[in-house]
Amino acid sequence: MKTMANKKLIAAGLLFLLAHLPIMAQGTKQFTLDDLMWGGSNYWNIQPRSVFTTWWGDRLVETKVEELSLLFDNKGKKVEKNATLCSLADINAALDTAAFGKAAFPAANGTVVRVRADKGTVDYDWTKKQIVFSMLRPEGNLQATKTAPVTSALAYVKDYNIYIRTREGKDLTVTTDGTRELQYGLSVHRNEFGINEGLFWSPKGNLLAFYRMDQSMVTDFPLIDIFHRVAQLAPEKYPMAGMTSHKVTVGIFNPATGQTVYLKAGDPTDRYFTNIAWSPDESTVYMFELPRTQDKAELVAYDAATGERKGVLYTETNARYVEPMNPIVFLPWDASKFVMQSRRDGYNHFYLFDTTGKQLAQLTKGAFEVIDFLGFNEQTKSIVYLANEQSPVRHNLYTVNVATGKRQLLDNGEGVHRASLSAGGRFLCDRWSKPDTYRQVDFINTSNGKKQAVQERIATPWADFNVPEITGGSIKAADGTTDLYYRLVKPVGFDPAKKYPTVVYVYGGPHANNVEESWNFAARPWEIYMAQRGYVLFVIDNRGSQYRGFDFESCTHRHLGDIEMQDQMQGVEFLKTLPYVDADRLGVHGWSFGGYMTTNLMCSYPDVFKVGVAGGPVIDWKYYEVMYGERYMDTPQENPEGYESSSLLPKAKNLKGRLQIIVGLNDGTCVLQHSLAFLRACEDAGTQPDYFVYPGQEHNMMGRDMVHLHERITRYFDDYLK
Repeated sequence: MKTMANKKLIAAGLLFLLAHLPIMAQGTKQFTLDDLMWGGSNYWNIQPRSVFTTWWGDRLVETKVEELSLLFDNKGKKVEKNATLCSLADINAALDTAAFGKAAFPAANGTVVRVRADKGTVDYDWTKKQIVFSMLRPEGNLQATKTAPVTSALAYVKDYNIYIRTREGKDLTVTTDGTRELQYGLSVHRNEFGINEGLFWSPKGNLLAFYRMDQSMVTDFPLIDIFHRVAQLAPEKYPMAGMTSHKVTVGIFNPATGQTVYLKAGDPTDRYFTNIAWSPDESTVYMFELPRTQDKAELVAYDAATGERKGVLYTETNARYVEPMNPIVFLPWDASKFVMQSRRDGYNHFYLFDTTGKQLAQLTKGAFEVIDFLGFNEQTKSIVYLANEQSPVRHNLYTVNVATGKRQLLDNGEGVHRASLSAGGRFLCDRWSKPDTYRQVDFINTSNGKKQAVQERIATPWADFNVPEITGGSIKAADGTTDLYYRLVKPVGFDPAKKYPTVVYVYGGPHANNVEESWNFAARPWEIYMAQRGYVLFVIDNRGSQYRGFDFESCTHRHLGDIEMQDQMQGVEFLKTLPYVDADRLGVHGWSFGGYMTTNLMCSYPDVFKVGVAGGPVIDWKYYEVMYGERYMDTPQENPEGYESSSLLPKAKNLKGRLQIIVGLNDGTCVLQHSLAFLRACEDAGTQPDYFVYPGQEHNMMGRDMVHLHERITRYFDDYLK
């Protein structure tokens, strides 16, 4: 007899399935991993030709291997006839040799294109057929580069020091004492808080802000490099939760004077500095500052000339955590006002402030997330952005008028969209898909939403292959009220009278989601491969994952792994209601946080899951890094019960099924101490996991090893689950 909970699960799933037609098989060919995986030898051969574009002001330009051609003019009119601007042959005629790399346009109304050549960057004027500017690439291994707006000066990092090559070819040395322990111009705080770089030019390119990170006090984790006659140490500075972290400061270099000032932010011990932004007049630097507890964020202004602290413009607190992810952005038509993103009301939204720190308006509001700020339409004085207002699993394009707060949907309201905005914000190049529609590219007028196709509609690239049936749906979370979205992949040649082995693919952690209404519901290539081999694949985004609001994500605070597993088990209960799922042959697989979830599920529900493959797993959160770990768990000293209950080491004794753990030898994200400690715990308890290591690889396998990895994962399920 089915329980009431199971009846609710079935009803919720059926209602959603009726609204979402399955993606059906189309051809007869069988995939190989070389066809499906990015590192495979045949992957690109079966992909349809994509159109690659860049913006020339408000004109859309196609960047081909051999030429640049105009697609849409600055009035939004499609160019029907051949409109070649210049070709690789033209540039090579003016230059000895040039590899036609990424193209850009330095000026919106000029006739110059900037391309990356073999030995540097060149600006080519196609009307004069001349090279009007060139800059040789600095020699050696560059750790980071950033080109200045307007001045075209190049800032770069080499051997942990910052240098600048001016447009005139003059070389400037910004720092001299950089080492592995004292780094300049690189990303800091282990890429948390939205940080992915360490060089920040001012709007006119006259000043350079940069990070300086002293990590001499941070413990080295002893990784090794085996590619020598005798293996050598390749240590990673790794601040574990509750332990000593690095210290970051922010400098500002003036190329005109050769002088550097540092922002007078006070003692950097146990503090985070993030989301650096410049005022339009280059006089002020803004950044968000957080204490190590991460329960407060302050937006602070600094004088760019002196480094003096001007004051705090905004403060946000939350008992769980505050996580600023985006710098403020000034209105192009009013330098006294800026837009800030915050989740202060429970969802990520836009807020309008003036430079005194006064909030003028909340520009977006509702039970949805602003996903990406794309820019401004300066004519209509609107923000162009991406949000999931239509559905948690859809990402759609909108504008919101800064003066009135009126929102306008720009696309069809379906699927998942990714777009780039023209310089003036008048047009979008929109790349989108939905479950039964492969990638499409549209040109959108952001003022009125008018759409035009950029290229002919693309059919599925897999028309000749036997693609499985893929559906999407929703069930209720373990709390009985929250909707969770899933993807279900049926075996190729599905027979409803048969019972199939089933693999649950899981991630489950913050800042990620697996299910969306893009092509094939965002099914991973390996899922297609496994369906071809006779497996059911099931993926569900539990509470704790992204884009569902702060409460949805942060409900796991201080006890990672509990609520997530409860929701995944709701998915298992749903699977058990499907007559073709063999409940005695359930497997689970995931990577990173998903590796943690895989191991946790195998050890917490040893009679449910028969086989698991855990990649790069976290095992005990006290071994994980400070920034991420303490945001979601606090420190081990503050939350000993949470760390103890979330550790998988005491659960090693519960392992019954076959569990394979796969790691990269040089993983500097989930260091080997996690998996090795788990092996030791299993040895002590007499349980028997399997273990495989990729020498030379880090947290994720790259290149041909991706094919090898997925063959290994597949073989493990074939050997023990099928």
